[in-house]
Amino acid sequence: MNDISSRNIDLVDRYLQAVRFWLPKTHRQDDLIAELGEDLRSQIDEKETELGHPLDKAETAAILRRCGSPMMVAGRLGPQRHLIGPALFPIYEFVLKMVLLWILVPVFIFILGPVNAANSGGNFGVAIASTLGDLWFALFIAAGIITLVFAIIERTNAHLGVECKWDPLKLPPVRREQPKQASRLKAVCELGFGWFGLIWLSLLPHYPVLILGPAAAFLKAGPALHTFYPLILALSVVGILRSAMTLARPEWIWFPLASQLANSVFVLVVLNYIIQAVSRSTSAFPFVMMQDGAHRQLAAIVNVSILLSIAATWLGVCIAAVVQSWQFMRYLRKRTPGGHLPESLRAR
Repeated sequence: MNDISSRNIDLVDRYLQAVRFWLPKTHRQDDLIAELGEDLRSQIDEKETELGHPLDKAETAAILRRCGSPMMVAGRLGPQRHLIGPALFPIYEFVLKMVLLWILVPVFIFILGPVNAANSGGNFGVAIASTLGDLWFALFIAAGIITLVFAIIERTNAHLGVECKWDPLKLPPVRREQPKQASRLKAVCELGFGWFGLIWLSLLPHYPVLILGPAAAFLKAGPALHTFYPLILALSVVGILRSAMTLARPEWIWFPLASQLANSVFVLVVLNYIIQAVSRSTSAFPFVMMQDGAHRQLAAIVNVSILLSIAATWLGVCIAAVVQSWQFMRYLRKRTPGGHLPESLRAR
């Protein structure tokens, strides 16, 4: 009995995996697969109760066959289409991406682009414009032809013969992958660059030429840099500790996600504090100042450039924090116990 039950579960998992392949990659994908899995298991339980014995693989396959092929089921579960129906839209979308993104774009960029550049007589601007124009025209024509072909197939119901022939017993096995651990090479590189950055920061007060270059002969650090220097060092140390912990505990799948988010929040707090402090400062040269009375215009340009760089960094870290928050919440959601979705079929 247990062997029959496990084989039925494996067949259902294989079916759900095939449906997942054709479903759009949206935030509802896991929910749709979980609901479908629950419905299939309910049908199997009801049939077993009716027959009074566990279903074998052939009987389970019959239930799956009545539900429809994975491609058709994915089409019914996904957003409703009009020109191309739910049965054909997943494969239409797959063919469209393959032809446009995996064939036409590489051909135009890596083959026709160099040919146009060679024939342009050194006028690369014309070659680039010509290549992009031809690429856009080819994408438009190819998309139109593919859409027309699938629309004709949809209207003539030519896909019904394929639908009737599919066999649940021939579905590919479930890909059971272990959770991905943090990349050790990435952690080692981050740790190495972190130590290099910390050493560089430690030498700056004694060797300002490391950051100012030849301008160190007439520029020096302003009051703001002296004030924020310990915070910048703290950020560097936190980054090193985070990389070291990732390297020491690669099995902690949650740690890189959580630590990246925490580090982004810490950076945002520091940057916000720096921006507010500079805005309240009465000094015209908060970051760098002249060692003598000359080069005031150069010092002003450097200060404005540093302030703009800090503002751009603040914006970039805000975007990164939003993305990291979403990734961490997605990880926590997948780790929530009690779901009906098999671990092997969870989005990776």
